Amino acid sequence: MPRLRDVQITAHHADPKTTMRYDRARKNLDRHSNYILAAYTASGT
Repeated sequence: MPRLRDVQITAHHADPKTTMRYDRARKNLDRHSNYILAAYTASGT
């Protein structure tokens, strides 16, 4: 598992808070494009 500092450097984020914001968003699968498409497909519309 990469450390926050390593990811921050790779992403060119000046502030680690920015990197952490993206990490939290990654864990919210309801917003992931695959889940949105599956929900749309399942609704039959």
